Amino acid sequence: MILQGMFAPIPTPFEDSGKIHFGALEENIRHWSNTSLDGLVIAGSNGEWPLLSFSEKLELFKASVRFSGNPLTIIAGTHCASTEETIKLSTAAAEAGCDAVLVLPPHYYKGQNTPGVIMNYFSRVADASPIPVVLYNMPANTGWNLDWRMASELSRHENIIGIKDSSGDIVQISQICKNAEENFSVFAGSGSFLLPSLVVGCKGATMGVANLFPEACRAIFEAFRKKELDRARSIQLALLDINQAVTKRFGVPGLKAAMDHAGLYGGPPRSPLESVDEDTRREIVRIYDNFENFYREESL
Repeated sequence: MILQGMFAPIPTPFEDSGKIHFGALEENIRHWSNTSLDGLVIAGSNGEWPLLSFSEKLELFKASVRFSGNPLTIIAGTHCASTEETIKLSTAAAEAGCDAVLVLPPHYYKGQNTPGVIMNYFSRVADASPIPVVLYNMPANTGWNLDWRMASELSRHENIIGIKDSSGDIVQISQICKNAEENFSVFAGSGSFLLPSLVVGCKGATMGVANLFPEACRAIFEAFRKKELDRARSIQLALLDINQAVTKRFGVPGLKAAMDHAGLYGGPPRSPLESVDEDTRREIVRIYDNFENFYREESL
C-alpha cells in the first residue's frame, strides 16, 4: 500500500446529549466522498480520540467504512495507553474494513522513552497489525517528539508505511524524506506547511482544514506537481489564516464551528472541551469567508 494524496482527519460528530451522531457522520462522509479527497482519518486528534471509549472507536470505524462506500481510504486512529490495547484496537479496525491505522508514540510515561522503547513499541504493533501502520508525530499534544532518526529507522519495517508529522519542523520533515525508505510516505500534518512539505518530498498531507476546503488543498498539491509554483504559493499563503483558526488558535471546537458555517455538521465537542463563544464564532466565520472569497476568485 502506497500512501499519497490529500486526507482529512475528520471530527467526531456528537449530539447535544454527548452521544455519537451517526446520522451526521453519514451526511458528512457523503459530502467528503464527492470531493477530491483521497481518504479520511477516523478518531485522530480532530476526532477527539482521547474522549472516546474503545467500543465507540470501533463503532466509528465500522460506520465510516460503511458510509464511505469504498472510494476513500480509511485510516483509523488506534493509539491506546498500552501496547496490548493498541494491538487489539488495530486488529479490530482491520476487521471493520479500515485500510491502515494511525498510531502515536507512547507518551504518558514519556520520561522513560528511549529509541529502544519506541522501536520495540512500534515494531510490536506493526508485527501484530493485520493492516499497515502509519506513525503519528504530534508533539504539541503528546509533549514528545518522534524525531527523524527514529522515524527513518522505523520506515524499514515492512508493515510501517508512513508518518504524519504535525511538528511543523520542516528540517525534521526534510530529514525523514531524505533518510527513510523509498516507498515510505511522509505526510504533512497541517495545511500551514503543505507546500513546503511537498517541496522537500512529502507525498501528501492530513490536514484539519481539508475538512472545509478539500479542493483548495488539492489545488496546492496539483499546482506543485504541474510546477505552477506561483499559484501553489498564492493558495498556500491565503490558507494560513483559516488553517490556524481551526487548529492552533481555536482547536477542535473552532473546526466544528467552521463546519457548521460551511453547511456540514460540526456540532458540540465532547466535555471537557467546550463550544466556542459567539465572539470567537464570528471571528471564525470572518476568516472562513475571507478565504472562501479568495479561492472563488482565484479559481475563476
